[in-house]
Amino acid sequence: MKRNTVKVLSVLTAGGLLLAACSSGTPNPQGQETPPKPSEPAKTDAKKQVEIFSWWTGAGEEAGLKGLIQLYKEKNPDIEVINAAVSGGAGTNAKAVLASRMQGGDPPGTFQVHGGAELNAGWVAAGKMEPLNDLFDQEGWKDKFPKELIELVSKDGQIYSVPVNIHRGNVLFYNKKVLDQHGLKAPTTFEEFFRVADTLQAKGVTPLALGDKEPWTASHLFETVLLGSLGPDGYKKLWTGELSFEDASVKKAAETFKKMIGYVNKDHAARNWQDAAQLVAKGEAAMNVMGDWVKGYFTTDLKLKPNEDFGWTPTPDSEGSFMVITDTFGLPKGVKDPESIKSFLKVLGSVEGQDVFNPLKGSIPARIDADVTKYDVYGQQTIEDFKTSKLAPSMAHGSAAPEGFVTQANQAMTIFVTRGDVDQFTKSLQQAAAASGIKK
Repeated sequence: MKRNTVKVLSVLTAGGLLLAACSSGTPNPQGQETPPKPSEPAKTDAKKQVEIFSWWTGAGEEAGLKGLIQLYKEKNPDIEVINAAVSGGAGTNAKAVLASRMQGGDPPGTFQVHGGAELNAGWVAAGKMEPLNDLFDQEGWKDKFPKELIELVSKDGQIYSVPVNIHRGNVLFYNKKVLDQHGLKAPTTFEEFFRVADTLQAKGVTPLALGDKEPWTASHLFETVLLGSLGPDGYKKLWTGELSFEDASVKKAAETFKKMIGYVNKDHAARNWQDAAQLVAKGEAAMNVMGDWVKGYFTTDLKLKPNEDFGWTPTPDSEGSFMVITDTFGLPKGVKDPESIKSFLKVLGSVEGQDVFNPLKGSIPARIDADVTKYDVYGQQTIEDFKTSKLAPSMAHGSAAPEGFVTQANQAMTIFVTRGDVDQFTKSLQQAAAASGIKK
């Protein structure tokens, strides 16, 4: 899920998870538990376990998680790892399961949460997380992660999670052979995008692939249009309440977004993000706007070569901006073996752990001292861009706004993609902002 010396703002959201309880008794044939015999000492040395809750079940993300788990097992062979991943893009299903578990008072050992609002305004504000300052001090991490990134996982001076990666959200991926075949260059502005899209459409090629079976993908596209239209400073004002969603500049961005939707594949509502990426990989569509987990999908799953089979560029008019998305893991209150959980967090935050995970996931390391030679040309370029770009938080992925806003925005998006009513769309977003407490 972007980098520079700009403040990365406050963040918000919600979620919850559970761990299954263990019993020292033995089940009898009827399924009931029989207490230990008086002559036998009760067993108290149950095998240690670490439950890892995430939504990494597909594309390069699953490979990255498995690589991380394998590394952890090598370092901690006496601890059993439970991979409790729940499928669903952007955590759509996992967050619902997590909320149920957390509300039930049975959290998982650790769970995936986006840095920013999703973490701070959600679980931290609800008093569900333990601070990790002692772990950061013990591991010497405070100068190993960018200051702005630590701020993104902190609240009131306390650090609550360990970032494992950084994704860039404002990326336009394209099929190099398709663009070359038609003598086209990747568009860097909205004007260029529509010119390229018109040419491709006239040639019978779908210009832009979209899979919004889950509406967050359309929201993701829209937030990149907002970033390109408003610039990083104007974009950030939306999340502080300094700029209304009914402002003329936002309505203009919504009109641009509406026009872009006119160039997507007709079956977009039946596809997910991987399906849309496949259209580009196969040359059935030319471009796809998505976070750089698509890069992980292209290289890890589809075995495509960067700068040969596919290329990339910042989304239109967003050069110099970095929409940051960071996946993190923390320590929920009430877990049964916090020290085992911390042993996983140590691996997660280590150079070795980050360099095992991120090349497969398509993201870049959250640490500033990772081994750049382990990353391909895309990763190395993104690492450099993060250092010089203005950072902007993602709304679609829970960093810029609270979960309540994101839910309502996705609902408004579903209606907008179908009806195209800009005034109603921006009004709905402003109502969601007011209901979520977004104000200066």
